[in-house]
Amino acid sequence: MQCVPFLIALAVLVIELTPAHFIYTGPFLTAVPALAAVTLGPKGTAAAAALALAISVTTATCNGAWGSLQVYSNFLALALVSAAGFITSRAMQERRRRELDQVRSIAVAAQDVVLRPVPARLGPLRAASLCLAAGTGARVGGDLYEAVQTRYGVRMIVGDVRGKGLVAVRAVAVALGAFREAVHYEEDLVEVMNRCSAALRREVAVPGAYGHEVLMEGFTTALIAQVPDQPVVQLVNRGHPPPLLLHQGRAVPLTPSVPSPPLGLEDLVTDLPEKPETHVFMPGDRLLLYTDGVIEARNRAGEFFALPEAMEGMGVGPTPPVFLEQLHQALTRHTDGDLADDVAVILADRLEDLPRSPLGGADRG
Repeated sequence: MQCVPFLIALAVLVIELTPAHFIYTGPFLTAVPALAAVTLGPKGTAAAAALALAISVTTATCNGAWGSLQVYSNFLALALVSAAGFITSRAMQERRRRELDQVRSIAVAAQDVVLRPVPARLGPLRAASLCLAAGTGARVGGDLYEAVQTRYGVRMIVGDVRGKGLVAVRAVAVALGAFREAVHYEEDLVEVMNRCSAALRREVAVPGAYGHEVLMEGFTTALIAQVPDQPVVQLVNRGHPPPLLLHQGRAVPLTPSVPSPPLGLEDLVTDLPEKPETHVFMPGDRLLLYTDGVIEARNRAGEFFALPEAMEGMGVGPTPPVFLEQLHQALTRHTDGDLADDVAVILADRLEDLPRSPLGGADRG
């Protein structure tokens, strides 16, 4: 559709510079800026009008038509239609911009209700979070994250619901609601994940709440991490990208020994892991939990974003907020500001062992 005005202009030029120039092409040329106003915006309309004017001057000169009433009528009609098209195109663009800004603000407000920033200090951790919406209009994403300090240690979740829009937001709200409740009462980390899975199954079972595609193909990848007082991190991974542990300058993926399916696809396997996997998480180490929007971000050459290399390059020097800001800038440079998928990240630094209070517990002050 955007090419149509220029194809018409080309056709007019061919007609006027060949023996077929006896055909009256004035109305066709006048239509060029009018059609451009519908599909190309103000700048495209101005370009199409300039092209139509150049063709009119060229054909009038080649055909020796200067001085005729028809030529000046064509110029006047072209000028009027171009001006009207430009004004209309600007008005339409401004209206679309206002509507999109309004929808975006509603989407951001809806997502802010569900997702909240991670506290800067959580027990033995110094943490920060990052949530980026894909640059594709006003879509509300399906990424989720949360970090909570409990009597069992700091518990964190990062997940990704398949799909976009309100359906994904409902699933995010359900999963986070189940997580926020279970982390305070379930000692077993695997059972916390099971509670999230059960909540999603109950939500999908509501008659008429979801379409056929969601019922047949819907799933949620999730990763739950627990950081107790001991220098370890315990993980339960259900089909999610493995977190990265920055230890002594190297970013090591904490890949599960036995892969497990995402939530909603439990029927594909007979046995699920019964215990979380434990990894060393020493003071001074840095743990990064993220969604696949980070590692699947592509540049113009189709190359994926090298997250481990970026993490190693930034090191442990920057504080978590500064690190995530640098990560944001690196993603923007890599994708030229055009993220194809939403991004959710939690960064946690393991601090030195906290001093013990006289009551025997860690001093959280």
